[in-house]
Amino acid sequence: MGTFKLKLSMLGTLALIIGLTTLFGTIILRLIGVTSLTALLVFVFVINFAQWLLAPYIIDLMYRVRELGPAEAPELHEIMERLSVKSGIKKPRLMISKIGIPNAFAYGSPLTGYRVAVTEGLLGKLEYEEIEAVLGHEIGHLRHRDAQLMMFVSVLPAIFYYIGLSLMYSGMYSGYYSDREGEGSSTAMVIGIIAYAFYWILTLFILYLSRLREYYADRHSVKVVPDGARKLSEALAKIVYSTSKITASFRKGRETYAFKTLFISDPDTSIRDLKYLRGASKGYGEDQLLVQKLMRKRLTWLDYLTEILSTHPNIVKRLKALQKTLATVA
Repeated sequence: MGTFKLKLSMLGTLALIIGLTTLFGTIILRLIGVTSLTALLVFVFVINFAQWLLAPYIIDLMYRVRELGPAEAPELHEIMERLSVKSGIKKPRLMISKIGIPNAFAYGSPLTGYRVAVTEGLLGKLEYEEIEAVLGHEIGHLRHRDAQLMMFVSVLPAIFYYIGLSLMYSGMYSGYYSDREGEGSSTAMVIGIIAYAFYWILTLFILYLSRLREYYADRHSVKVVPDGARKLSEALAKIVYSTSKITASFRKGRETYAFKTLFISDPDTSIRDLKYLRGASKGYGEDQLLVQKLMRKRLTWLDYLTEILSTHPNIVKRLKALQKTLATVA
């Protein structure tokens, strides 16, 4: 998928999400007797704005993030400065997260400024040229304002989720406690189910948009990092392989994945991809061989179905897209 086609797909998906939200919102509000969209718009704005402002503080607490000073990691700061200049943005604050899985994420708000965080696991598993490609990807997210965009669109299905849930509970309990089952309770239940269905439809479109943004950030890394396609391919393959080997006890801490949409690679799919890499630690010591092993995986219908419900593209498709970019550059 070329850059222009990718941009067009993202714009089309975003327009569709906003259009469906407006349509569904109007239908639901009319069904419950509200003829104005004012309540919906105010709710969207307040929730979205609060999330945008406060999310960085929550992320810092959940992922045990602190700032990484220039004296601690001069090479990383130099890379960040160089890539930020190439990307045309102010250098974000460099942070480190005290978690063992190799990953990275970009986030921030006007209250905190914008940040790029690397995990201790990433620094321990990847070479500097691969970390450079990962940082190029995360800076791409900041350059494209993905944090703001995804925060905004993620609120939209939440509206229908809470409307649907409240109406279903309202209909259920009003019918349970009343002496005779009223028509109003049945209507509330039906509207609640419709709203809940809209929630799932919007969620699928938002997941698709999230996957497109990952491809777009990959392309940004290729653009600003010398030999970026090769470096990022190797980084992603090693992240998948290393993440898949994390202990079961660590996996039980599901709160670690609460903001996994921010990560460069989805930890859940990395764990599932372990079956692609059985024995990779023997005979696949070279990074490109690890990439090739992953790319030889033939995708099944289950892989495609799983991708539909994922925030990140399938790793095989993602690596193949990077290899096409590498071939074009070569």
